[in-house]
Amino acid sequence: MPDAVQRRRRDPEARRRAIISAAAELIVESGSEALTHRKVAARAGVPLGATTQYFETLDDLRTAALRALADEVDARLDGIRTALAERGATAAVLTDLLTRLADAHAIEADRAVVTAAVHDPQLRALARASSARFAGFLAPEYGQERATAAAIFIDGILWHSHLSDEPLSRRLIETALAGILGDDTHQPPAND
Repeated sequence: MPDAVQRRRRDPEARRRAIISAAAELIVESGSEALTHRKVAARAGVPLGATTQYFETLDDLRTAALRALADEVDARLDGIRTALAERGATAAVLTDLLTRLADAHAIEADRAVVTAAVHDPQLRALARASSARFAGFLAPEYGQERATAAAIFIDGILWHSHLSDEPLSRRLIETALAGILGDDTHQPPAND
């Protein structure tokens, strides 16, 4: 009897989180359009019916997973904000942060959210929020227009890193950011 009681005790919130996590992983790997209840259930290690128990539609599940990915992007932005506050928002510091914090998973998470938003107008606000938040970190020092231009350039760097086999050089990124920001303190790096 204890085994039967143990089987009935489930942690619904943990199962829901596992389903969202599995869906987010699949979106990063294959894109949001390739998501199915069957694939999510297999990845999460739950019965197929569990995905529809927690998410009425596949769109509901997809949205929850994309929000989880957006939360990951926000967590990365929190790290950038903290570092900018400690070290200053110069082109050199921004370049350093971009090269250190733009790991493959973070780039894929950002790409997945933006790609889904291109096709789904309801998700656009979610995708725009990260870029606007980043611009908000820079605006007090450089003004809204330059901060927005820098955020757009950084979005482009992330897309370039996804599409290209060769990363942009540190020198190119830093010099371009200095030009966009009008960073008078910028001294071009000696080498990449």
